[in-house]
Amino acid sequence: MKSRPTKPGHITTDNIFEDLGFSAEEAAELKIKSDIFLAIRRAIDAAGHTQRDLCRILDEHQPQVSNLLNGRSSKFSIDKLLRFANRQGLKTTLRIQSAPAPAAAKPRTRTRAAA
Repeated sequence: MKSRPTKPGHITTDNIFEDLGFSAEEAAELKIKSDIFLAIRRAIDAAGHTQRDLCRILDEHQPQVSNLLNGRSSKFSIDKLLRFANRQGLKTTLRIQSAPAPAAAKPRTRTRAAA
């Protein structure tokens, strides 16, 4: 018996937060926050900073540094993350462009398992 190739069960966008069902506005904010957070974490990992180093560099208390190192991005505003990026010597830019017109929603497809 031949097996059929599987097809994706849903269509994805370039923003995982939209795919998870967040509104366009929430998804945009979460994507920006995530991008900043990941850049900060990469810089920390590349530099090999300790928590003590980061407390001094970021001018932050240890519990907040711990939150940062443990991936708790919800504990930080975009403003705070931008300050952290700046204090690590990261250059930040923001690019705003017109969004393409929304495409008509396509129905989800389901795949059937071979019997």
